[in-house]
Amino acid sequence: EDFLTLIFKAMMKDALNSSHPVSSAVQSSEQIEEMFDALSYIKGASLLLMLKHYLSKDVFQAGIEVYLHNHSYGTAQSDDLWDSMNEITNGTLDVKKMMKTWIVHKGFPLVTVVRKKGIISVQQEKCLFRVEPENWTSDASYLWHIPLTYITNRCNFTHCTNAYLLDQKSGM
Repeated sequence: EDFLTLIFKAMMKDALNSSHPVSSAVQSSEQIEEMFDALSYIKGASLLLMLKHYLSKDVFQAGIEVYLHNHSYGTAQSDDLWDSMNEITNGTLDVKKMMKTWIVHKGFPLVTVVRKKGIISVQQEKCLFRVEPENWTSDASYLWHIPLTYITNRCNFTHCTNAYLLDQKSGM
């Protein structure tokens, strides 16, 4: 419950247009300090949980092991983690491409699901809690690769969860 409370507080901050991406280029030590705030840590943890759920616990753990093995006693960048995950998924999913959409954009998407005559459609848009005119920027270019998981009434109890990657503004 405590973690969920932290996540929702972080989401409230991240839904403001004055938010910042998890990862961005920095020029000074002050900018580095600004990047390492509670929002970055909590959003980062949430993104890793999302990725673990989407890939499965075993695949995610294998990716972490490859990452730690490849970069032990050395330095690493965020792309190195995504590359390690790509190594484990054998090209079936471009983890780097998916996760870049989450760490380079500020904010998060609002996903709307509509069911009409048995057809499900989904649409994403940037979620904004309050538009602050002095910090407003257009969100037209914001597009996340959103891993969606769902269960249908055709569940046979051996494989109940289905996955869909929403990598466009809308899909079916």
